[in-house]
Amino acid sequence: MTTPSPHEPVYDDRVYRSPMAVVTGVLMLAVIAWLCGDAVVRGEGPGRWIGLAIALFAVPLTVAFTIRPAVFANDDRMRVRNPFRVIELPWAAVDAVRAGYSAEVLAEGSKYQLWSVPVSLRERKKASRQLSRREALSGRGTAKDGDAVPKEPERASADKVVDELRELAERGAARPGAQGSVDVTWSFEIIAPAIAGVVLLIVLLVTG
Repeated sequence: MTTPSPHEPVYDDRVYRSPMAVVTGVLMLAVIAWLCGDAVVRGEGPGRWIGLAIALFAVPLTVAFTIRPAVFANDDRMRVRNPFRVIELPWAAVDAVRAGYSAEVLAEGSKYQLWSVPVSLRERKKASRQLSRREALSGRGTAKDGDAVPKEPERASADKVVDELRELAERGAARPGAQGSVDVTWSFEIIAPAIAGVVLLIVLLVTG
């Protein structure tokens, strides 16, 4: 195997995230802003503070589970941004990338879920049916009008992403820039306001 040159360029990150989750998150934030904003503007007494506490709790959690999750991957490493943690994984430290009921990466004896790569069993079954149909048409040797045989078998989107990440891991593991250990960082910018919102809401409900 040829060892990559230390001067070999690292290209921009590929970004993997769920468009449906982002859309859902934006809609949920709009609803929270409408309900809690109305409580703060039109509410009276503790009602305003309760609306504020709920918003302080709900907004960061909504962002954490919908808009925030993403996977960034380049030639040297993968950065997994999950709801409450950011995991930096040099390719040399990655043991496997796989998709079962969820997409996950194994590294240094630990397992990390890829929140931004949801596995759809329905989509996987649909891809399997299309593959079976393709094989049946190929076996007949001819196809009727409208029965076009795809050149490549259809794959579920999560499986495609995992294939790409696995290829990057195998190709980049020997790079000098891909060496190192897994680094996990907690996202206190999400955790802190959510906890503050819960504490404030409890205090308001107890003293109200």
